[in-house]
Amino acid sequence: MSRKSAQAQFHETSGNNVVVLENVSMVFNKASESLGSLKEYVIKLLKRQLFFDKFLALDNISLTIKKGDVFGIVGTNGSGKSTLLKIIAGVLEPSSGSCMTKGTIAPLIELGAGFDPELSARENIYLNGALLGYKKIFIDQHFDEIVEFAEVKDFLDLPMKNFSSGMIARLAFSVATVIVPDILIVDETLAVGDMFFQEKCETRIRKLIDVDHVTVLFVSHDTHQVERICERAIWIEHGVEQTRGPAPEVCQAYRSSHGG
Repeated sequence: MSRKSAQAQFHETSGNNVVVLENVSMVFNKASESLGSLKEYVIKLLKRQLFFDKFLALDNISLTIKKGDVFGIVGTNGSGKSTLLKIIAGVLEPSSGSCMTKGTIAPLIELGAGFDPELSARENIYLNGALLGYKKIFIDQHFDEIVEFAEVKDFLDLPMKNFSSGMIARLAFSVATVIVPDILIVDETLAVGDMFFQEKCETRIRKLIDVDHVTVLFVSHDTHQVERICERAIWIEHGVEQTRGPAPEVCQAYRSSHGG
């Protein structure tokens, strides 16, 4: 069965499930030696002298997320959290296993990835919106709302390359959440902004959860933030599941393992 057919069947038979991962593993190839230039890389490749080591980023992860779930993912840097989110968002295909999703997804994974630093904030709102599937007329209708939330009214015609990381985070979050998605994916987004921005974003996320019943997948190094926002969580280390369950229990186990 093709992925398209499998996805269509999932839509028809999944019931209340909106994300289902079955035995998902992700393997990356990395060069076994450090190469100083593209020329050196090409020469070794042509001479068949280029060898790769396999890096297992995710190892046999299975997960079911239901509509309205608020699910946290914790782990150290390089543990596979972002890779897992990219697979769910459709950015990456797993090396093995399957990932099925149902509904629209608003991914906040790599802030600024959908922006052109040479374009103005005004132009980037339309560019980023188009990448997320918004029509121009929709952006026209919600432009002021996006600008107000992002607090960039006085900087609309400045190139994005002059923006701070916090300003980029605010704009990315504002564009992504101007609609009500079925699934919101948040990967360390709130860590970039200041305290007031974090509170503002948490309030909007809480509204999406409580009023619109949006499913949220949330990654943060701030385990107390995960506890505030999420109901359930999973702890992944070196691509391997360590434990899952109620968010406070998972976060406490994670902190205890790191002396917290």
